[in-house]
Amino acid sequence: MATFTHIVVVFVLAVAVLLPSTTIATDYVVGDDSGWTTNYDYQAWAKGKVFHVGDRLVFKYPQGVHNVFKVDGSAFASCTVPSPGTGLTSGNDVVTLMTPGKKWYICGVATHCADLNQKLVINVDGGWAAPAPAPNSATKYGYKSFMAIVVLAVFLMF
Repeated sequence: MATFTHIVVVFVLAVAVLLPSTTIATDYVVGDDSGWTTNYDYQAWAKGKVFHVGDRLVFKYPQGVHNVFKVDGSAFASCTVPSPGTGLTSGNDVVTLMTPGKKWYICGVATHCADLNQKLVINVDGGWAAPAPAPNSATKYGYKSFMAIVVLAVFLMF
């Protein structure tokens, strides 16, 4: 029969293993398989997604063909490109969402923003009780298996 100490040990181990899973950030590849490109509906892509502080946006595109500028709402609406040298140009740009609120991104190449709709606006949730992102199937089932083994091992030790 398990003693109070055994129960406490199992509880502490379970919390230590489960707690970090609630703070795992999600990487969002902007545009999914299409990537960061022209003539794509990024508002439709963002619809239904809940972005949290700590999540990352990944802008994938052929280097030299596009770029990414973080702008304010006014520059977003008018497709005004900020100063040269302030944009991201690697073709695999990662933007960590550090604060809650609206975030606006545009492509500064030629008229990609104004004429070809290459722009994205999202809202980042800053609530403390934000739910953990849904894991992919490999993570979800691998994690459950790992937890089952940990709990079983702890019970067998006591």
